[in-house]
Amino acid sequence: MPRSKSPSLKSLSDLKDVQKTLAEQREREAAEAAARTAAEKKRAAEQDLFARAIGATQPLRRPAKVSLTPELPAPIPVQHQLDEQRVLRESLSDEFDVSTLLDADDAMSFRRPGIHTDVTRKLRAGEWSIQREIDLHGLRSDEAREALGQFIRDAGKQGVRCVRVVHGKGLGSPGRQPVLKAKVQRWLIQKSETLAFVQAKPAEGGAGALVVLLTPPPRR
Repeated sequence: MPRSKSPSLKSLSDLKDVQKTLAEQREREAAEAAARTAAEKKRAAEQDLFARAIGATQPLRRPAKVSLTPELPAPIPVQHQLDEQRVLRESLSDEFDVSTLLDADDAMSFRRPGIHTDVTRKLRAGEWSIQREIDLHGLRSDEAREALGQFIRDAGKQGVRCVRVVHGKGLGSPGRQPVLKAKVQRWLIQKSETLAFVQAKPAEGGAGALVVLLTPPPRR
């Protein structure tokens, strides 16, 4: 009985199909590789064309950085303070002649022109309440001048009307002469804030102090 040839033919047909599939796959892969190569060449050509078009290039410079320092504190107005002290020293003269301005009574008082004698009488009687006091006793002349000028100026700004200025009786001065007392009288008369002054009562310093009436503060 002769053998059947079908299985062999079937196997050969399958082999041809496999070969055909592999050939198609190789063709597809080759086509894809060729496409990638063509795309890369095209991209390289475009980059080269762009580079030739724009010419040589340089990297951009980095912008300059500004170092921000913290805000400095406000300067102390030292010069302004020195100027004020200088003006104060120059405005109060030790050579100012007050002999014609003082009332030659027992206690030696002062009142500006136009101020009635009742003002000095009331000051002497203590009808004005003393609101501030400064003691210049023991200070050098320049120290006392600046201290008094600042004291009167501050009192005027604060609306103070009546103050006491202690200058001492001068018993410790050379020749036991009340040098500071005479200077204080000169300085006070030169201050525009001073309306009048009298020698203090014995219980309040007597010949070693003055009770001073200041101008009223300006109305607002």
